[in-house]
Amino acid sequence: MLVDSHCHLDFPYLSDQLDDVLARARNADIGTLMTICTRVRRFEQVHAIAEAHENVFCSVGTHPHYADEERDVMIDEILALADKPKVVAIGEAGLDYYRDNAPREDQAAGFRRHITAARDTGLPLVIHTRDADEDTAQILEEEMEKGPFKAVLHCFTAGPDLAQRGLDLGLYISFSGVLTFKNSDELREIAARVPLDRLLVETDAPYLAPEPMRGKKNEPANVVHTAARLAEVKGVSRDELAAATTDNFFRLFDRATRPRDGAAA
Repeated sequence: MLVDSHCHLDFPYLSDQLDDVLARARNADIGTLMTICTRVRRFEQVHAIAEAHENVFCSVGTHPHYADEERDVMIDEILALADKPKVVAIGEAGLDYYRDNAPREDQAAGFRRHITAARDTGLPLVIHTRDADEDTAQILEEEMEKGPFKAVLHCFTAGPDLAQRGLDLGLYISFSGVLTFKNSDELREIAARVPLDRLLVETDAPYLAPEPMRGKKNEPANVVHTAARLAEVKGVSRDELAAATTDNFFRLFDRATRPRDGAAA
């Protein structure tokens, strides 16, 4: 079985046909899904989906796009929500200088708040970073000096320097369908150098459908295509890649429970 370590089941398209989406994931042997919170103010919608499905887990946090909208969300609120059942991660939070939807100072402040929440709860932080390699690495290194925390660089599309600095800090790296794109040779070179015990796979659905589904709406079942390409890049069998990334997921997100034998999301 595989794990889709990052999707957005509360977003339109997926939420509109959730039963069918989950059925297709089961048929593709996707054993566990994690649906990611992008706004604390919408956490209850995300949490309700996780609560309703045995093998779906969730996070709590504010995406950097909405950092200015939720600058009033304090750590205590995140901590309280993180204590709810099925919550296994903090985030996604981080820096996005590509869209720059929120002022960068709000993004940075929110990123640091979420790191504190991850440190205080012991839950891993799901990090979003785009076109912000140096600032992301600097904040991570500064914050790690204050005390350790667990984290994953999700939907990794950054450069080799951030990948190495993240690995040096003990972080995991997750690859999405971008890995399968024809123009992603540099990204595949980075993935080849990531140790097998630090890799995760994800869809980031409903975005970034992998080849051969590119151009269509994405969904968790499609993580099989990313996993297959990643197995080629790593020079291992698909079964070995699936076993490794699944073990990695449950090692990192250790509040999540493995599916019962024969069960899938």
